[in-house]
Amino acid sequence: MRQPKILTTMKNYSWPLFVSDLLAGATVAMVALPLSLAIAIASGADPAKGIITAIVGGFLISLFGGSRVQIGGPTGAFIVVVFGVIAQHGYDGLVLATFMAGIILLVAGYFRAGNLIAFVPEAVINGFTIGIGIIIATSQLSDFLGLRVAEVPADFLEKIPVLWEARETVNLPAFAIAVVTLILIVALRRLAPRFPGLILAVGFGSALVALMALPVDTLYSRFGDLPSQMPWPQLPDLSPSRMIELLPSAFVIAFLAGVESLLSAMVADKMIEGQHRPNAELTAQGIANIGSALFTGLPATGAIARTATNIKAGGKTPVAGLVHAIIILLVMLLAAPLAGYLAMPALAALLIITAWNMTEPHKWRAHARGRKSDILLLLLTLVLTVLVDLTVAIGVGVSVGLALRLSRRREVETDWSEPDR
Repeated sequence: MRQPKILTTMKNYSWPLFVSDLLAGATVAMVALPLSLAIAIASGADPAKGIITAIVGGFLISLFGGSRVQIGGPTGAFIVVVFGVIAQHGYDGLVLATFMAGIILLVAGYFRAGNLIAFVPEAVINGFTIGIGIIIATSQLSDFLGLRVAEVPADFLEKIPVLWEARETVNLPAFAIAVVTLILIVALRRLAPRFPGLILAVGFGSALVALMALPVDTLYSRFGDLPSQMPWPQLPDLSPSRMIELLPSAFVIAFLAGVESLLSAMVADKMIEGQHRPNAELTAQGIANIGSALFTGLPATGAIARTATNIKAGGKTPVAGLVHAIIILLVMLLAAPLAGYLAMPALAALLIITAWNMTEPHKWRAHARGRKSDILLLLLTLVLTVLVDLTVAIGVGVSVGLALRLSRRREVETDWSEPDR
């Protein structure tokens, strides 16, 4: 079933539901705003692209999605892919790859491919998620420590020696701001989990930089003023040669968007005891990525952390997601100059916490107790993600995982001997 959830949830909509959705949407917006900026910067893009993606992608995912409470936008899982595509093909290449990924997801939704997520081994998903978390965390060490590095390489094995060589350039004020922000994020999550602590922690760290005139990089000092209006939509370069060149990247973006959005919807189902529509969700991801590309945004997908925040804040219907996107738009239109004061170490601390959460440390013991084949598959995917390439990691991981599943079935089918008579 590909019918958006908003069509069924709005039939019995009421004023109390709207108030609940309004408060939840405002809460999620305060969480999504700094995250969207930080994700765009870590991806090698202009910070404004993260806000555009949260507005366009977030609105379309909630409008057309198959979950009542899904919140969409840019996510940490895409940082590695986006950074690689921009480095190799330029930002216009990323826009085209995102546009093509949207079309691929529309086709997947049309052919009801949403149920195929069951065939992706969980060990592969866990492996590349942990791997992405490691890459994101290491990519933020430069800003977290305030290191003076001309250019941080994208490759993990090249990045570590460059960061080590720059160890003597540590900026103590920047490091202090990062640590203060990190401690505040953790403390506020434990003491007031429903409170939008991310924006408060990042805002407090950034305020210290401004009030004390600390020698610490900010969004403005590095990127200049953020735009205070949305760009006009435009089609990317659709030349056949360029599309063929970017087709592999488009498939990776589509795969990640599909898997992460469906995983997020499944987590949400457990929290609200509901049932999402997987094919409607894929269709929504397709529409959202086409829309984001038309406004030169980043790839968009359902975000597990923001979806969970929405549920905990009282979000009941897709209206909460629409409100979240509208509030971010209003902030962009009315308060863009204030974002220029956000300190880079504070945003780095936010992303390092995000990376830590992506690795799901509470599940490590369960992973270690699993089948040896699952452990090896997780480690294989993790190592390939970090040291080689996410595309290779997913391809090899899924192939090996499916081969293991087939071998297990054959063992079950052939584990029979004729009884003595």
